[in-house]
Amino acid sequence: MWAVVGAISASKDNITFSSEMEKEEQKKKKKNNNANDEENGKNSDNEEEEEEDGTKLKSDKELDLGPQYSLKEQLEKDKDDESLRKWKEQLLGSVDFSAVGAESKDPEVQILSLSILSPGRPDIVFPSSFASNNTKASLFTLKEGSQYRLKFRFTVSTNIVSGLKYTNTVWKTGIRVDNSKVMLGTFSPQKEPYTCELEQDTTPSGMFVRGSYSARTKVLDDDGKCYFDVSYRFEIQKKWPSPT
Repeated sequence: MWAVVGAISASKDNITFSSEMEKEEQKKKKKNNNANDEENGKNSDNEEEEEEDGTKLKSDKELDLGPQYSLKEQLEKDKDDESLRKWKEQLLGSVDFSAVGAESKDPEVQILSLSILSPGRPDIVFPSSFASNNTKASLFTLKEGSQYRLKFRFTVSTNIVSGLKYTNTVWKTGIRVDNSKVMLGTFSPQKEPYTCELEQDTTPSGMFVRGSYSARTKVLDDDGKCYFDVSYRFEIQKKWPSPT
């Protein structure tokens, strides 16, 4: 009987001890979980703060473009810095302020013409007025596998235009098949037109590439100001079109 009572008592003690141990373990786990949650919360806050700081820094860098100056103001600015003065003189050259209008802070770019040059073929020249042509007819036809290059003629007035670039997007049956961007450069105002020829390219070839395409061409600067925006259609065929 005592043995039985002892066994029961021992069992009760073990149960009580186990319960206490479980309680202690649960307390420790809860404490550790809380500590981990706090640490994770701090880390998350830090990450959010770092992300916010990074975003703010990035936004500040993107938005802080600095004040704009007219051409005359730019020439007067930093007179004592010899390297800057020489760079400006090299960039501007002999600018006739009366001819280009040096009082405005915004540059003006006028696209005079866009040409397609292909060896052994007459140049295909489009005046700036074709930008207002919204016809659905094909504007020109290129032979598959032929070499060509684009040429722009344009004028710059009133101020320096920075980071002038050409973008072109092409679709076939509603699917985008090409998206290109080419930097033209930075140009000072002058009365005479500028001419920029892009690198030579080759039209694709094969029966699957023949047909009608739609395209959109833009010329814009690094501030996002657009000076030329035209949508048009063209074709790629097995042969050049017959002369008219």
